[in-house]
Amino acid sequence: MMEAIDGEQISRVREVLRDAGRVVVLTGAGISTDSGIPDFRGPNGVWTKNPAAEKASNITHYLNEPEVRQAAWQNRLTTPAWTAEPNRGHAAIVELERQGRLHAIVTQNIDGLHQKAGNDPAKVIEVHGTVWFTRCWECEDRRPMEQALARVRAGDVDPACLECGGILKSDTISFGQSLIPEVIDRAMRVSDECDVMLAVGSTLSVYPAANCVPRANAGGADVIIVNGDETNMDRYATHLLQGSIGDIVPAIVAPAT
Repeated sequence: MMEAIDGEQISRVREVLRDAGRVVVLTGAGISTDSGIPDFRGPNGVWTKNPAAEKASNITHYLNEPEVRQAAWQNRLTTPAWTAEPNRGHAAIVELERQGRLHAIVTQNIDGLHQKAGNDPAKVIEVHGTVWFTRCWECEDRRPMEQALARVRAGDVDPACLECGGILKSDTISFGQSLIPEVIDRAMRVSDECDVMLAVGSTLSVYPAANCVPRANAGGADVIIVNGDETNMDRYATHLLQGSIGDIVPAIVAPAT
């Protein structure tokens, strides 16, 4: 795919990033597909192949239908997130931090691969939560996901909260569930503060995370969009690069030689 990208365009974007002091990277599912984590609605997406999984992502179904929760726990046992390794796109964002240019990462992903790649967890804003922890719907007790999975493997088909007996779910934001205001506020704040917004692997159609792009644009930041296809925010892009994320992102953040 790199052949389709103008080399001069890559060079221009590389210069923009080298001149930047506060880069905010916004990432979506597309950055993790090279790590073996499918997106949700694509041809090989999780919900495309398994419509029942989409039902489990709706908080109303999850809370009110025990069979939905039981199926969700079985699916969690085998999610590719447990064994996935960061790819070249993730590594490039670590390089951006190593260069001292990374202000924050706003990610729509729940896989934890930015932290696994080596980015400072304090810089990662997970707007949709994380699959690596559970949270009780009633008392909000939060624990490592592996504790609950061990109970499922031992035969507990719908493990309850060990503190209050309430319903457990992954510490992610389901459809119908409110986002955490403090997290979204922080995502918007860093978008206002950045001098470059680098959006990678997102269709930029899911809100409020997608609002980071126009917020950055309104603040005078350069907006760089890297994705395999068109996005809903292409009109805001100062630089638009369509193609392989695993090729493009390392090329534009390459250190000066």
